[in-house]
Amino acid sequence: MQLGRPAPLLFICAMMFGFGFLLVPLYTVFCEWAGINGKTAGAYQQTQEAIVVEDREVKVQFVGNHNANLSWPFKPNQAQVKVQIGVQNQVKFTVVNPTSRSVVAQAVPSVAPSEAAPFLHKIECFCFRQQPLLAGEVKEMPLVFFLDAKLPAHIKKITLSYTLFDVTPAI
Repeated sequence: MQLGRPAPLLFICAMMFGFGFLLVPLYTVFCEWAGINGKTAGAYQQTQEAIVVEDREVKVQFVGNHNANLSWPFKPNQAQVKVQIGVQNQVKFTVVNPTSRSVVAQAVPSVAPSEAAPFLHKIECFCFRQQPLLAGEVKEMPLVFFLDAKLPAHIKKITLSYTLFDVTPAI
């Protein structure tokens, strides 16, 4: 058996490694192009009073998911609310740690349509920080938000989805 030159194999391995690093930015570009998986910024720093649009309401739906390696109950306390543009709203999500060990969870948000993401301002969100959960603990986690008056008029419904991950440090 004769071994070939290792240079082509090393080149292929290096290309695969580099492609792995490019997946996240490529995914972000694809999602923006396709109009899916909108991302919101961090905590909104309110510098002035929000403009209230009294004659416009938008339906906001909430979804709670967990990744495949996590089977915890995680859901919004309300499936949807009608919100007035510029008015601050609060909803809560409930998570249960059914395990016999303490864990740390992190929620990752997504907004659909992605075009609405820049106009959804979160003042407080459980997704801003990791959530420690004791064994068997049930926890209600708040989300305080409002919709900006610059939200395009054709957007009548927004879905705010959170996926929960177990980020407990390995010891």
